[in-house]
Amino acid sequence: MSSPFDLPARQPEPSASATPSAAPAVGGHAEDRDTRPQYVLPLVVRLERADPPARTDALETSARAVLTLLADPRVTDADGEWAERVAAWEDARIRKVVRRARGGEWRKAAELPGITVTGESAEVRVFPPIPLDGWPKDLAKLQVSGTDLDDPRPPGPAPEGVPVLWLNPALEMSAGKTMAQTGHAAQLAWWELDTPQREKWAADGFPLAVRTSPAPAWPTLTDGRLPVVRDAGFTEIAPGSATVAADLGGHYRPAPRLRHR
Repeated sequence: MSSPFDLPARQPEPSASATPSAAPAVGGHAEDRDTRPQYVLPLVVRLERADPPARTDALETSARAVLTLLADPRVTDADGEWAERVAAWEDARIRKVVRRARGGEWRKAAELPGITVTGESAEVRVFPPIPLDGWPKDLAKLQVSGTDLDDPRPPGPAPEGVPVLWLNPALEMSAGKTMAQTGHAAQLAWWELDTPQREKWAADGFPLAVRTSPAPAWPTLTDGRLPVVRDAGFTEIAPGSATVAADLGGHYRPAPRLRHR
């Protein structure tokens, strides 16, 4: 099965080890997903000139924003307001686009239907999926490229007992690009859980951490035991690049037994 995350059909299919082991009803072949109506999940990060968020906090907040939308009753209820759109989005290429806003742009974006998730310094608003060519005017005019952020200090080790989204240490990506990737990884982690596990994670507030993997650990993280995001490569990185490994650990499900080399 190919990765559902916007991997172009012309690329070789990644091995099963690079895809979620418990994905939703996503078509089994890339060509099938290409023929369906295409949607995109918009995310907007608040980026004020005088007070930008820390990079790691923005990456984690983006991941939690995706999870918050997936757990929202408007998505999970059969007759939920957003349920049909999310189902259609998951049945095709799963695209996420991160844009940035400040001042009046942010206030206008906040008036559109969606959910704002806050971190320590970051604010990210996630919106229900929209047709690929159907962006609302107040979102379409927002900048998508060049979103970059820094950490004022190294983030330190991940907290004990929380899921960790491990970034590929060999890739250089802008903050906006990486926010989309951590959103993908959070979605893969969500698919790995059953309903009680999802409910517990949501009740806990979706604790998670984003960290860059130590280079020696990356081959083990991507050896097939964990879900791994592979990117389409339309921007910044090569097609099929493994960007993030989602490690749920043993807190919300039994930890996988990773092979040590």
